Order: sequence, then C-alpha cells, then structure tokens
Amino acid sequence: MRIHCFAKVGSKIMNAQLILVVVVAYCLLVTAASNLSAHEGGHHDDSGSATATRTWSIVGRSEHVHGSFVSATDDHVQIRNDNGQLTRIAIDHLVSSDQTWIKTRMAELQMLNRQQGVRLVMQKESAPSDGENSMPKLGQDFKPFEKLLQLRWDDDYFYVGSNGLPEHTMMVGIRAWQQQVPIPQKYLGANAWRIPLHPVPAKNPMSTKNDFLRGAIALAVNGVPIFNPLNNRGDDAFLFGELDEYGGHCGRADDYHYHIAPTHLEEATGSGNPIAYALDGYPIFGYQDEKAADFASLDNLGGHKDASGNYHYHAQKTYPYLNGGFYGEVTRRGGQVDPQPRAEPVRPDLRPLRDAKITGFSRIGNRFELQYDVQGRQGTVTYVLQDDGGIDFTFNELSGKTRTESYRSRMGKPFLPQSNDLGVNLDSDGQPVKAMPRLSVTSPAFAAGDEMPIEFTGDGAGESPPIAWTKGPPGTQCYAINLWHIPGPDDVKSYWLLHGIPADVTSLPQNVRSVGTVGTNDKGKPEYDPMKSKGPGVKQYHITVYALSETPNFPSANVTREQLLKSISGITLAEGTLDFQYTRNRTVSKIIVPGAVLSMFAAVSLWVGSRWLSS
Repeated sequence: MRIHCFAKVGSKIMNAQLILVVVVAYCLLVTAASNLSAHEGGHHDDSGSATATRTWSIVGRSEHVHGSFVSATDDHVQIRNDNGQLTRIAIDHLVSSDQTWIKTRMAELQMLNRQQGVRLVMQKESAPSDGENSMPKLGQDFKPFEKLLQLRWDDDYFYVGSNGLPEHTMMVGIRAWQQQVPIPQKYLGANAWRIPLHPVPAKNPMSTKNDFLRGAIALAVNGVPIFNPLNNRGDDAFLFGELDEYGGHCGRADDYHYHIAPTHLEEATGSGNPIAYALDGYPIFGYQDEKAADFASLDNLGGHKDASGNYHYHAQKTYPYLNGGFYGEVTRRGGQVDPQPRAEPVRPDLRPLRDAKITGFSRIGNRFELQYDVQGRQGTVTYVLQDDGGIDFTFNELSGKTRTESYRSRMGKPFLPQSNDLGVNLDSDGQPVKAMPRLSVTSPAFAAGDEMPIEFTGDGAGESPPIAWTKGPPGTQCYAINLWHIPGPDDVKSYWLLHGIPADVTSLPQNVRSVGTVGTNDKGKPEYDPMKSKGPGVKQYHITVYALSETPNFPSANVTREQLLKSISGITLAEGTLDFQYTRNRTVSKIIVPGAVLSMFAAVSLWVGSRWLSS
C-alpha cells in the first residue's frame, strides 16, 4: 500500500512538473516574440546566398537587425525582416564586415549602370548602343508601343508613362454602358506605372477573387491598365456585357482599361512574348498551346514556372482570364494594389443608360466620337480636347436634341503622344523625360530602420523629432513633411503634417516651432501626435519630405494628409522617406515580462499544489 501511495505521489509530481515545463516554455516563447527589438550576440550567415537570413550589426549599438538582403543603392541597403517587412538601413551605419558583404554581393550581381541613374529610352535604330543595352530586359517587351509611352527606370522599378489609350478602336460592342467615354489620363512622372524589376515571391500569395476590386492588377505592354475581371460589384464584367471587343471599357473617371487579358497585342509583340505585367513584376503571356512540349498546368493564380524556374502568368479564356492573384509581393491598401497611378475625372460620373449598345467609335487627332443605339434610336457623344486642358462635349441625344458641356481638366494639357525626330521620349510639353529626384532624409537622433527614441513617442515627452534632408532640385519653392504609418491593409494613419516650409530650410530641430504651417493629424488636431500604439510588437513608421515647385492650394485651412497628397500631385519635384520603427512600451517590457513569467510560474505552482493536495 505504501509503495502504491508513493508511486501515485511520484506520478502526480511528474505530471505537475510537466505542466510547469510546458507553461514556462510557452511564456518564454511569448516573451521572445514580444521583444523583437534587439538580439545580443548571434552570428552572420556568410553562405553567399542573397536570400539567406543574416544578422546585421549597427555601429556603436548593441542592437541588430535580422533579415535577408533584398537590394542596395549607394547609401542604403534594403533588408527583409523575419516577419516579412522591408527595412532600409544606411550602409555607413553598419559594421565594416556587413559593408564588405554588401559590396561583394553587389559585385556578384553585376548590375549594369547602377551608378548612372535613369537613362532615356532611345527610339531610333541609330541611337547609341549604350542606351539600348542598358535598358532592363523587361523594358524590351514595351518597345513595340514605345511611341505611345514614356519609359524610364531606376535600380528597383521600370516606369511606364502613358495616357491609358490604345491605338485600337474602343468601346464598340458594350451592351451595359454607364455613359463614360475614353479620355486621356496623365499617367506620367510621379504618377507613372511602376513594375518591380526584381519581383519577390510572396510568403502568402494573395488571390484577386473578391479582392483587389479597385484599381489595376496589371499593365498591358501598350500602357493600358488591366483591372480585376470582376467589377467593383464582384460580377464578371465580360459575362455582363460591360466590355468592348478588346476586353476594355471606361471607369467612372472616363479612364479606359482592360478587364481580361489583351491577347490581341501579340500581333505587335509576337507570339511567346509577354503581353502584360502583373503589378507584382511577373509577366503575363498569351494563351498556352496545349500541344506544346513545355505545356504545364496552371496554379490557382493562373501561372506556373518554366523550365528555368522563372514564374509567369498566362491568359485564359475563362475566369480569371489572366493572373488570378499575386504570386509576388504587393501591398494592399484600400482594396487595391498600392501604390499605383491615379485617374483624374474631369466630369461627374453618370448613371447606366438602359438597353444602350455602343455601335461605333472614332478618333481623329484630338477629336473623339462615340455612337450608340437604344432600341433602334441613335445618339452620339462628340468631344474635343483643347491644348489648354479644356474638353468640349456635344451630345446628340435620342430625342433629337443637342446639348453641349465644357469641362477643364486639372491635369492641364492632354498627353497625346506623337512620333518625334529627336530620338528620345518627350513629355507633353516636348521636354525629355527625367526621373523624379530623391531627397535623402535623415535624423541626428536615430538612423534609418532604428527604433524611434522614446522622447519622441507617447511613452516619453512626445516631442517632434529633429530631421534633415538634402536640398531640393532647382525650382523648389517650399517643402512639406508627413509622418505616417500603415496599421492595416486598408488604412493609413497620419501623425504629423507640416507644409509651407521655406525653400532655404533643409532641417528641423527637435520640438520645432514657428516653421511652416502645421496640418491636421488623424485626431483632427493641428499638432504633432506622438505614436502610442495599443498593440504589442514592432511597428513601421515613415517620415516623407516633399520638394514642391509652388505653394499648394488647399480647400480649407485644416489640411489633412489626403488633401496634401492630392494638392501636390502635380507640383512635386522630389521626395524622400526616412523609415523607422516603434515598439510600444519596449523599455518597460524588458523589465516587466520576466517578472510576469515568474508570477505566472508561481500561480501555476500554487494551482498544481492545491489540486494535488485536494486529490
């Protein structure tokens, strides 16, 4: 009996110990997960793999950054953290071994013209061979339509400027019409389309099924955006008769775009070449040949890898018609891929015209005409684009009456590209296309990618941080500043807005006063709002500085972030962003968490003991 009793007691003690071990292990894991700011010690992964996780060390600090190398410029390296977020760090803030590793990696990549900035696309065969050879391979796919486009690139992106209008006939065949007509857009300069030159496979690919119903998901090689095959109501736009014979129509901003794969472009590109690029950077090809030797089934995103392991999408004759999601990384905000160009409406959107069918469309220069039929009665919409940005409409209605309307585009002179004899791409004013310069934004209080010091947060004094930036390009009249954060996929928070900063000012002291005009933060107050996140873990924040060619006009005195961005869209000469991190109560948590673990350990011990004694 005594032996049995001791065996029972021993068994209970072992069970209690097991419970305690599990609880303690769990608590320690939670503690480690919530304390992501620094890692003492560690090691470097010098395996040579560009995607291997490394431990990056900051000069003069005990903190480290863990992540894989993505890309580097002259002064910054981009690192993907273990949680998938991108962080930019000034190279001169890293220890010498890290700097050497980056130089070696960049030499191995042998990126052409990395130090030469953006080059213009040459249009003639007689153009210098250097201009042709330096174009990224991706850019060659857009060359069949280069007379319609403005092409440029930098280390990370290929930029496509266009007016969004194709050369083919538009709108004919549409049976569900909301009375929009194709009007040229200014997808130019800072508002140009951008395609990643180095797409990165997503850890969690996102589907476009009932998502990304706003904005474009891809760009055709003729510069026309491609939207989700599902309209903003979630219906198949093709099956509902909303598309023309080329798979396109106009949105509420009179912006023309496709909703299915534009396979007709293969007549210009040639079979076997991309007809579009998804906004994640992966190409979209035409229909597959089921009899081809390399035929392979498509995944649920509408793509697959070729024999070399390169991923691409294919056009399909049924839904999803093209890419059914994003194999590569994209940022989702407001129900669409972000960032992407904005279409600017020039007139109010209208209601659908019941039983209307579009029967004809023509364009001669800057004059456009659309013909439609409603149960045997005909009507037309004629509109002429003026050089000063005005658009004059003439409506010949079904009743036989004629009415006219005039609007003025906020975009100014319309972009109607024509071939030129200068051998380079020109903008709408006949000037060579140039890349938007970048401002270098820094802070004497912390380095890019670092934690925001506590005195600038809601955990401390809550004062605005000191920042500095390089002088804007010639013509800069003033600067604007915004401190912002993306808390979720559908939201952007603004914590600090400062505009009207004089052109001769290129730095702000800590807790700045009497410089520029303070805008309204997301709490509706004209002041600096120190971040004080309610959730645990590391958060990414950003300070962006804009160099402006003129003082913006705002609709009200209480300027919000949205109003600022809208007002400066056409007058921004350069911009730059300083990225940093913030961890809620990070200093306090390092002290409290171990005590919390011990308290839980004690509580569990008492509970186990009481259960054992009562049994």
